[in-house]
Amino acid sequence: MVKKHLWINGKEVQTEDYSPLYSPYTREAIAEIAVASKEQTQQAIKASFDSKDGFAKMPAFERAQILENAVTLLRKHFDEAAEIITNETSKPITFSKGEVSRTIETYKFAAEEAKRIHGETIPFDAASGGVGRVGYTVRNPIGVIGAITPFNFPMNLVAHKVGPALASGNAAVLKPASQTPLSALFIAKLFQQAGLPDGVLNVVTGPGRTVGDALVEDERVNMITFTGSTSVGINIRNKAKLKKTTLELGSNAALIIDQNVNIEKIIDRCVMGAFSNQGQVCISLQRIYVHEAIHEEFTEKFVEATKKLKLGDPFDPETYISALISPDDLDRSLNWIEEAKQNNARILTGGKASRNILEPTIIQDAAAELKVSCQEVFSPIVTINKVFSIEEAISHVNHSRFGLQAGIYTESVTNALLASNKLHVGAVIINDIPTFRVDHMPYGGVKESGTGREGIRFAVEEMTELKLIVWNQN
Repeated sequence: MVKKHLWINGKEVQTEDYSPLYSPYTREAIAEIAVASKEQTQQAIKASFDSKDGFAKMPAFERAQILENAVTLLRKHFDEAAEIITNETSKPITFSKGEVSRTIETYKFAAEEAKRIHGETIPFDAASGGVGRVGYTVRNPIGVIGAITPFNFPMNLVAHKVGPALASGNAAVLKPASQTPLSALFIAKLFQQAGLPDGVLNVVTGPGRTVGDALVEDERVNMITFTGSTSVGINIRNKAKLKKTTLELGSNAALIIDQNVNIEKIIDRCVMGAFSNQGQVCISLQRIYVHEAIHEEFTEKFVEATKKLKLGDPFDPETYISALISPDDLDRSLNWIEEAKQNNARILTGGKASRNILEPTIIQDAAAELKVSCQEVFSPIVTINKVFSIEEAISHVNHSRFGLQAGIYTESVTNALLASNKLHVGAVIINDIPTFRVDHMPYGGVKESGTGREGIRFAVEEMTELKLIVWNQN
């Protein structure tokens, strides 16, 4: 069984403790992962801190070339990268390949953005006291970025933090999720081959209470970018004090389906939105509100399509749904389903588990206060409820402590505009599911779904500081 060490200053660093990493599907150990101490985390921070000034001075075209080199290498090792993702997450291999394709695109966007970071001129003579002065803004790297990433997209969500950090001239210390360190360590070595100077990117594996807290509390770390649960995000925000933070947190994404929508055209998208990656997606389709006029027809066809999904071995290219990330997540999901059943909700399909796989589950008439409705399920569970108007549906969608993305299918321009204006979320997706994301769009939420925005250009803005330069010509 292979041992995986820390990656500090361009070298593998051994630790005193190693922890077994288990396949979510087989529950067999697949690797031993280094468990970093606080001192080793500080060593990684020092490596980034010592390298940040030199890297900040690197010309933009050279930073862009390193990112382009990484793109080329990732294309070369495409199948290996996908297998790493499937091995550590049990994400079906088809979806892992899709993630690698997106990761390549994300780093490509980062390479392009590295060459167009700029400020603007300020018309000082617009004020009487500004006559004779010329001003402009520049964007400077913020310094050291502490990046804490989740398990569900272990390669692409690393890219969403590492890509813009490197593009904007920052150094970074990356703490990947405990279940998915293999892809992060793979990427770190790939960047070394791509020409990234040693020390600019360091990867530290270990528990959040050790590694994460050290990153958040160390004064040499200038910013924390985190994707994960709301509770952990709030804890980071409290500990970070005045340190800059970007927090991508929880969601229970909803979809409104208006009357007169062609159901046949949307069923496959709804199935994908609810059940891809076992529902372990921040914007996974969790709540569906269907107009009464088509509620029965939609529900029947949605259930029929869901029953056709293949469950099983994640390395089988025909598999659509495999194991949840951990037995605890499986138990929690089954408990939430049982709570719904005990409160008069109807299980239309699924609701059971085989080995570590939860069957895709559709629940009808789940009350708003039930966990499957109001909390983030992060598993293949979706609820369907009947509504009698778009206004009612919007009210239900907004009745949530989260607000990441929401979608609406409608043939009415009026209803589309109403939803886009009234839905209290970070993004409204018209005539598509809320699970839609491309990697250069601004991505982030409101309420307890977090603060700040990702999407490469928008992340670059978060990871740079705006400085004003004023020349007095008098």
